Amino acid sequence: MIWKNIKPLRTLLFILPIATCLLSGCNLQSNRQTSPIFYIDSKHGDDTHQGTSKERPWKSFAPLKSVQLIRGGKILLANGSIFSTALILKNIDAKAHAPLIISNYSKSTASNSKKPFIRVTNKPEAIRIENCSNTTVSNLKVSAQKEEATTHKKENYKMRCGVFIKITKPGHYSGISLDHLDVENVFMNSPGIIRSANEVKTANGKQEYGWGIRVINRQKKAVLESITIQNTRVRNVAHTGIKFTAFKPINEQYGLRKITINNNDVQRTGGPGIQMSGVQHAHVFKNTVNQSGSNDDSRKWGRGSGLWTWSSENVLIEHNRFTNANGPGDSAGAHIDFNCKNIIVQYNFSANNAGGFCEILGNNYNCAYRYNISVNDGFRVKGENNAFQEGKLFWLSGYVGSKARTGPFNSYFYNNTMYVSKPIVSKIAIDKEAKGVLIANNIFYLENTSELVKGDQYNPEKNSNKTIQNVVFTNNLFLHESAWPNNLLNQQISFFGNPKFTNNGGAEIVHYTPKDRKLVQNKGIHIPKIPNDSIGIVGGMQLEKDILGNYINGLPDLGAIEIKN
Repeated sequence: MIWKNIKPLRTLLFILPIATCLLSGCNLQSNRQTSPIFYIDSKHGDDTHQGTSKERPWKSFAPLKSVQLIRGGKILLANGSIFSTALILKNIDAKAHAPLIISNYSKSTASNSKKPFIRVTNKPEAIRIENCSNTTVSNLKVSAQKEEATTHKKENYKMRCGVFIKITKPGHYSGISLDHLDVENVFMNSPGIIRSANEVKTANGKQEYGWGIRVINRQKKAVLESITIQNTRVRNVAHTGIKFTAFKPINEQYGLRKITINNNDVQRTGGPGIQMSGVQHAHVFKNTVNQSGSNDDSRKWGRGSGLWTWSSENVLIEHNRFTNANGPGDSAGAHIDFNCKNIIVQYNFSANNAGGFCEILGNNYNCAYRYNISVNDGFRVKGENNAFQEGKLFWLSGYVGSKARTGPFNSYFYNNTMYVSKPIVSKIAIDKEAKGVLIANNIFYLENTSELVKGDQYNPEKNSNKTIQNVVFTNNLFLHESAWPNNLLNQQISFFGNPKFTNNGGAEIVHYTPKDRKLVQNKGIHIPKIPNDSIGIVGGMQLEKDILGNYINGLPDLGAIEIKN
């Protein structure tokens, strides 16, 4: 599969050393010797110390300016320390075999177990990693906020980040790893700010927000690759929890490549939980995103999907949990924004997301939702609570910004299980500009009815007499005949009945195991390519296992769970 080259990076790295030591000397005899470990303790340190032992640590980050970081080593911060200045790592050209590690240490087995805390105010970031390679940061806590005092001078930057990774000059950079970080309370503005009600309707809001972790490469002649963010908690930030931004590809050259995002817990973000723009080759797995688009603080944007991609290619999104996304627009569990290729959303649990479950916008090629479970997604009603979009269970849109609508092309949607309780009327939208659609082997357990609505992304689609071509719509199970809008695509074979889930409305994957074997078992088809599609899904149409890891033997069952014999 395309993901074989996206192996989760291990936290291998450790660099840092010194060609020029502190004036007091570091007692290095040769470059072949092990580089020193620098210790920093905000409570018991002293910047006049050498900083090379736990017994005589530095107090602050200031002495780091006196050393040249060129060979392998470590910077270790004492547990329980609190720092009010940012940790800046800039132009560190470490090697994979001698990387730089920034992490924590305990002075004794009985010492404070709290992670070192970098807590800044009126600073653009708590940690900045600029033009660096092979650098690992782990086991730290960070926050960055605006000082409440109104007399503080105006800041000359436009956003604030917990961790900011950026490229500002041409070159090839690789090997950045963030592991076991706690990022929380990141805000650009002082408490109590009142934002315009229209700001949440703009495509991304202003930049004047707090962002949890941001990775930016806007240099057209630079590439940053092999980035890992894992085992990290992001809490209570004004906009996006984890965000990647690079230029759109020029001659298929992406500014950010080979990204691994796994085992992270992202909660209460004012914008999306995780977002990727201008990314090639990414694996996003085993993350939990809850309450994206949070509006519990007026400094937050108040809109956001659990995850979305834009202008990206070859991204595998699997085994994640996306719940309780909020906002007047978008705010799906995971959605695929325009200009993408080969985005696969599989094996995820999506529940109670206002905007919906499946959202694929224009100029997207060969994207797929398969073997996911959706519960009560798409409940938003246009016009209520400032909502400018309907929530939609299933949405294919040709929206591509200000340009004429086009696509999406060859969209695959199969073996998903969707449960929607009775109060919710499920909305379905398929743009007439869509070309190539496969909807097969799904369970649509919609207790209420469904209705056809227009796509309404800023400039709504217009009425058209076009017929969507190259459609495969077959072998889906519906609770009743009104669970799919009349005259929308031509259903070739359909089934009706109650699969009898073990716990309707439950919050776990196993709650959607069908008990009616005869209704679903071996009723699926092997998924073909859409007519006139020569590509299909990168990595193959068929899967060996279902969402629970059960092997798929013979014909697949309907829905996301294969019933064991």
